[in-house]
Amino acid sequence: MSSILTNPSAITALESLRFTQQTLASVERQVSTGLKISSAADNASTFAIAQTIRSDQGVLSTITDSLSESSSMLSVASAAVNNVLEVMKSIKNAVAQASDPNADQNKILTQLQGLGQQLISFVAGANFNGLNLLDGSKASISLIASYTDGGGSAASTIGTIDLTTTTLVDGAGGGILEAAQATSSGATTDFTALIAGDLASGAIGDTLSNADKAIADLTNYAATLGSTQTSVTAQGNFIKTLNDALTQGVSSLVDADLNEVSSRLQALQAQQQLGVQSLSIANQSSQVILNLFRQQ
Repeated sequence: MSSILTNPSAITALESLRFTQQTLASVERQVSTGLKISSAADNASTFAIAQTIRSDQGVLSTITDSLSESSSMLSVASAAVNNVLEVMKSIKNAVAQASDPNADQNKILTQLQGLGQQLISFVAGANFNGLNLLDGSKASISLIASYTDGGGSAASTIGTIDLTTTTLVDGAGGGILEAAQATSSGATTDFTALIAGDLASGAIGDTLSNADKAIADLTNYAATLGSTQTSVTAQGNFIKTLNDALTQGVSSLVDADLNEVSSRLQALQAQQQLGVQSLSIANQSSQVILNLFRQQ
């Protein structure tokens, strides 16, 4: 039935054109943003998942920065301990030389006291961002190493790598270099401030034994620092790999496939042109009816 009040063909063509234009607008948004889901309106569930993953990535990035800082701090402490070890070896050699009856005790003592000042300097200089792992200012530290999203009602957790520090020099006689003791006699040696009595014939054996004890303790602490640094480095690499995996996961959820989108864009543009033509043709039916009346 033909009517000048209602044009079913035009209505159908208009609905089809309106749907095509809406779809085209969505595809053009994907092209401009690179995202197939840029808001909750596109897909509420997927958008929520992506936002949760992104928030976890923010925490992981913070942990990565913290691990990098921790690694640098441990590197500073390790370098200082290694330098202290070398000085202690020099001190042990000098003490051994002092056992020679023909040795110049005064010159050797002056040398040893200079080496003792180096020990103090190395320990005091082992600061990183205000933290020193050698001077007893921290008995232990916990390095942030991981994050677990509790998900739902469970609590999220932060994992740590714990390190018990060793005091080398604290300035109060409590460091292993200030109160080295290896013998049953109870004799101690302060290698940061050696005195003539430490080189006396009756004490030099204790001084050498205490030097061996100090070197052994330093070696153990160097191993502890190295092991902790290895753990920190490994955890940092894992966190980076995990972050990359999450990035790829979010991408698969929300990124647009531009190859597919570009093909759809061209198809929709063609459909839009055809829709406009169809609507134009449908609107001509009313004009045909009016022409019939003019002929009469």
